[in-house]
This record gives sequence, C-alpha cells and structure tokens, in this order.
Amino acid sequence: MHIDTLTDAANHPLRSPLNGLVLMGGGARTAYQAGALEAIGRLLGGKASARPFPFQVLTGTSAGALNATFLASKALQGLAGLDDLANFWTQIRTEAVYSLPQTPLDKFSRWATAVGLLRSARTHAAAMDSLALVNTLHQAIALEKIDTALQSGVLQALAVTASSYSSGVHWTFCQTRDGQPIPWSRPGRRAEQQPITIEHLMASSAIPFIFPSTPLWVDGGMEFFGDGSMRQISPLSAAVHLGADRILAIGVGQPPRVGQGAHNPGRPSLGTIAGHAMASVFHDTLEADVEQIGHINQSLQTLPPALRAQLPFRPVQVLALQPSASLDALAQEHAHTLPRPIRRVLEGLGALRGSGAALASYLLFEPDFVNALMALGRADVQARADEIRAFLGENATAAVR
Repeated sequence: MHIDTLTDAANHPLRSPLNGLVLMGGGARTAYQAGALEAIGRLLGGKASARPFPFQVLTGTSAGALNATFLASKALQGLAGLDDLANFWTQIRTEAVYSLPQTPLDKFSRWATAVGLLRSARTHAAAMDSLALVNTLHQAIALEKIDTALQSGVLQALAVTASSYSSGVHWTFCQTRDGQPIPWSRPGRRAEQQPITIEHLMASSAIPFIFPSTPLWVDGGMEFFGDGSMRQISPLSAAVHLGADRILAIGVGQPPRVGQGAHNPGRPSLGTIAGHAMASVFHDTLEADVEQIGHINQSLQTLPPALRAQLPFRPVQVLALQPSASLDALAQEHAHTLPRPIRRVLEGLGALRGSGAALASYLLFEPDFVNALMALGRADVQARADEIRAFLGENATAAVR
C-alpha cells in the first residue's frame, strides 16, 4: 500500500471511529467469511441483540464483493444481517452459481465432456455458464436497501473492485452516503462513484477462464471486466480511502504448506497447474498490506504531536483473520459431492486429488464443503474471541494488529 492511501479520507477528530470490513475473494472458499461473521455477531451481542450493524464501511473483491454487498443490503437489520449471510450460504448449491455450457458431448465420457467444454470455451471465452448466479443474486440482494442504509447513516460506504480486460486498470466502484465523486486515482488503479448493481458483482466475481467477463460503463465508455482479485496489490486501500479507522479484513488464503509435495517427483496434472494459477489470481496480498499499514502507524507515533497534527495522515488499526487449516484439503475431502458433470470435467483435469484439489476449492458450492468452511470460520473467531471483541468494541485498543 502506498502511503498516500492514508491521506485521502478527511481527518474528522470529533466524529466516531468508523469500522471497516474488507472481504477478500476466493469463490466458494468465501463461505469461510460467512461462518466467521456469524460467530462475530454472537460475540457482539447474540442473535436476539438489538445492537446496530458493526461496520460502516464495507469493501469486497470477487465472491467477497458478493458477501459485502449482501451485508450492505441487510445492514438495517443490525447484527441479524450477519446471521442472514450465514443462512444464505447454507442454502447455496452449485447449480445456483454456474453450470456447464450445453454441448452435444455432455452425456458421454469425461474426456468427451472435456473436449466439448474446450470447444464451448473457445466460443464463449469461459468454461462455465454463470447465468444462474445472476438469478441467485437478484433474489438474495435487495439493492434498494443499500441506499436506504446509506442515507440513514447506518452505512457510510460500499465498494466493489473489478479488473478491466479492456484497459488493464483495476477499478473500485463506490456507493457512498454523500454521493460525491471519488477523488483518488493511482497508476493502474481508479475509483468511480456508481450505485452498486448485480452487474458490478458479476464483473468482480468473474474468475478468469471459468466465468465470462461482464461489461460495465466507466469513464464514459464500456469496458469488459473480470475478477477483482487480478492485479489487486492493495486490498485495504479502498476501506482506508473511504474513512475506515479500524478495519477487520477476512481472507481465504491457503495456510503455508509445510513440506507438502516438496519431494514429489511426479509431473503436475492440469488440475494442479490450474489450481496454482488460480492461487496466483487470488494471491493474498492482505498480509503485506497489513504490515505496511503497521509500519506507517509506527512512523506516525514517533513524530512529535505538533508535527503529526499538521500532516494529512492518520493511524488505521487493522485486524486480519485467515483460515487456520488447509482449504485445499477440505476441498479434497468433499469434492465427490460436486454435480456429476462438473466432477467428470475436474477428474479429467486431475483436479480432485492432491494439490489439484486447489482448483476444486473455488468451485465447490456444495453443502458439505460450505458447512465445513463455515465451521472453520466460527472456530477461528472463537479462538481469537477476546481480541476481536476488543477490536470492534467502543474501547478498541490503539495497537496495530
């Protein structure tokens, strides 16, 4: 993160601190976020609590953008909105997200299916048909309630990121309470004030090669967009720009593989290579961003108060939550629950076993895997319960995490 990302939000010493929520992308893996947030809701007051929604700035990328926008539409319900996100994920199924394009070969062997899939991909520039997700999102997200939450002051901003195939620019689309033009622009990164729509969500979550690109209007012209995780070098930047003083960031990255496959002499399968490429798309830059903000905060603390007061910088607290267990391993355990046509394609790619299961982990929108991810999210929150409760509470400490 560049230091200038801490300069754009106006410094209002009399206003209450704003809590931000940053949700990283990762396809089906983002069910982990739903479980974690459900547990956070319990920490902050329980299901029957009348406590208000705990985040005023919401930003998301890829499937994390879907979660952030869903929460924005539920913000007026207070903590119950966190439960609603968990309920949404418990009802999700693969067929509600994507399907194989229909081909004349789809009833034959897995190899014939794969060949037909490649032919379809050449035509549509995507392996899967994501039209089902459009319908699912329209049914699940009441977009008009986002503006109501903003105008009531429950929310201050919602931001969704996507990457333009047309220009190569990484765009952040912002819907804010004041509705003013977004003033920041960096090399390769732009922002624009736009009401968030289902099209923005489809663009942000369009995993390259898997889901088709989505056209959006920016700068007075139409560009085609794909997954916002591509070229995302500063995932916390939008929340900082939009005024968040404390940021809870939830990633879905893979924990370090200690010794896994280090001495495996076998040639990697297509699934292994595809999973590795997918991990590169969703490369979690969150840790580096958190570290950079920590360095900036420490630098500010060393300055004399009089000098610090004259600078256009402010400290930002960050708490990052990541899975404590391997999501690839969880996917391998539950890959057999995928619909047969999808499973047959992934088997042909070698993407249902070993390191190849990484690819399946992004596409496995089935109850067993979703429930396992949510359970892991709840457990990880419980393990850090005191830290999270203190961080989000009114008396959050000033320490950078």
